[in-house]
Amino acid sequence: MTVEGEKLLREELLELKSVKRPLITEAIKEAREKGDLKENAEYHAAREQQSFTEGRIKDIEGKLSNAQIIDITKIPQSDKVIFGTTVIVADEDNKKVKYKIVGEDEADLKKGKLSVTSPISRSLVGKCEGDVVTIKTPSGNIEYEIIEVKYV
Repeated sequence: MTVEGEKLLREELLELKSVKRPLITEAIKEAREKGDLKENAEYHAAREQQSFTEGRIKDIEGKLSNAQIIDITKIPQSDKVIFGTTVIVADEDNKKVKYKIVGEDEADLKKGKLSVTSPISRSLVGKCEGDVVTIKTPSGNIEYEIIEVKYV
């Protein structure tokens, strides 16, 4: 996991524990005061929300306790693609794309964050600036040339 990914998970955990959990507890309390719980939709919705929130808290705590945090800024820089680096590649039409190689939980293609286990990442990791990489996709092979590797 990157330092940025750890920070985001810790922020989400804090939000869940200090804001969302107390709100749900209050919603359950208010729903209980309305009487019969069997037919109380507000109560059941609040309990379902509580269950989801507690599950997410446990999930995040588990991920953080087992995570190995990689601070890419403390690794000697080179032109080699490794976990945590930002890579600028160009396709056959010289269209440039920027990707950051991150952990599975941090991946978000819309933000240019690729999971280290994705086919594109697996093809790029270990390669250097100037290398040409062929990536097999369902729509055919794509060739990328690695233009730049950043340790940011």
